[in-house]
Amino acid sequence: MNLHVPTVTLDNGASTIKCRAVSTHGEPLPIRIIPNAIIRSKGDKTTYFGHDFTTERCRDFASLSYRLPFEKGYLVDWDAQKAIWDGIFSDNVLNVDTTESSLLITEPYLNLPNIQEVYDQFVFEEYEFNRSWHASPECMLLIDSGFSFTHVVPLICGNIVWNAVKRLDMGGKLLTNHLKELVSFRQWNMMDETYIVNDVKESCCFVSNDFRRDLEMCRSVLLMNNERFSVPEVMFSPHIIGLNQAGLPGAVAASIALLPEDLQGMFWANIGVFGGNTKLPGFRERLLSELRSLAPASDDVCIYECENPISAPLDGALNFVQTSAYQDRLISREEYLEGGSNAIRRKWKDWKGPRDGELDSSPEPPETNPNEVETETVARRGPGRPRKRPPTPEDEDDDMPVISVLACRGPGRPRRNPMPV
Repeated sequence: MNLHVPTVTLDNGASTIKCRAVSTHGEPLPIRIIPNAIIRSKGDKTTYFGHDFTTERCRDFASLSYRLPFEKGYLVDWDAQKAIWDGIFSDNVLNVDTTESSLLITEPYLNLPNIQEVYDQFVFEEYEFNRSWHASPECMLLIDSGFSFTHVVPLICGNIVWNAVKRLDMGGKLLTNHLKELVSFRQWNMMDETYIVNDVKESCCFVSNDFRRDLEMCRSVLLMNNERFSVPEVMFSPHIIGLNQAGLPGAVAASIALLPEDLQGMFWANIGVFGGNTKLPGFRERLLSELRSLAPASDDVCIYECENPISAPLDGALNFVQTSAYQDRLISREEYLEGGSNAIRRKWKDWKGPRDGELDSSPEPPETNPNEVETETVARRGPGRPRKRPPTPEDEDDDMPVISVLACRGPGRPRRNPMPV
C-alpha cells in the first residue's frame, strides 16, 4: 500500500543525497543518506544506482568506478540524476506519490540559469510535484564545506547577501584526490581506489593546529607519515597544491569585509559551519585560531557547530516545512505551467538580483575595474555560452510564445551523450 506523504525534503548534494519525508500527520520519517552516484563494481560486475549501493550488497570495494551527476559543483548529467531520483521516490526508499506531494529541494549557490530551468522541468513536468521550493540557506555567516566547493555565505534577516558570498574551489573530492596522489607516490598505487581512500581520509585525517610542528614530529613517529593532516591543510593553505586562492580563513574575512560596517561584528560572532569536511577533528579549533588573528581586536569570534554536519541542512528543512512561511514560499505546478521558469525566478530571489518590484537590500558592491568584472562573468558562463538576459516587466506582456528547453531537448532533460558506466 502506497504511503501518502505531502512533503519531501531533498538535500541534493554532489556526493550524497540526504532525504526525508513528512507524513500527513506532520511526523518526519527517518533520514536516508544515499550516494549520489551510479557505481560499477569490477569485482562482482554489478552496477549500483544510488540507494542500491550498501556495504551489505557490495562485497568488493576495489576499483569501483563512479558516474557522478555533478561535475565541479554543478548538475550536468541529468540521465544519471534521474535514475537515482527514481530510486529515491520509489517504494524502496521514500515510497511517495510525487503527484500528490510537495518538494523542498536544495540547489547549489550561484547556480546557473539554464541548470535552474532544467531543475524546474524535472520537478513539475517529469515528476509532476504539486508544489515546490528551492532552498538556499538573522544575522550570521555560514560556512558550507561540501564535496565540490566550500562556500562562505552571509545572511541578513534571512536573506543572503549575494555580493559578499565567497566560493573556494576545494572540497571533499579535492582532498580525496590529493590523498590518492600522496599515497600512490609514497607507497601503493591507489589512484583507482576512490572508495577506499575516501574511507581512509574520513577515518584517519585531522586538521593540524600547528602544521610545521606536526610535520616534523610525524617524520620519525607515524607510519602513515604526514598525509593524515597535510591533506586537510589544503583548505587553509591552498598554495601547497598550486591553487591560487585564499584559504578558508581569508575567504571568511573577505566576505565579512563586504558587509555593512556596523554589522560586521555580529557576523564575526555568529559563524556556523556544516558539511562533511567540518567533521574532521581539529577543524573548528584551527579555523577559530586563524580567524581571531584576522578579526578586529574589539570583535568576538564565535564558531557554532552542528550535532550532525551531514544532515544539518535536512534538519533545518524539516523545521521550515512545519511553519506557515513554507506554504507562502511554495510555487504550484499550475503557476509553473502558466509562466514557466521565469515566473519562478520572479517569485524567488537569488544571486542574479531582486524580485520584480522589490528593492535590493544588499549593500552596494565596492567599485571594481570593469574589465575584471567582465572577465569574471565570462569565466562563470564558460566559453561559448551565450549571455542570458534577465527577465524584464515588458516580457510579461509579450505575446510571442515561449519555447521551453523541454520542447527542444526531449522530455524534461537536455540532450546528453550517454556516458559509459
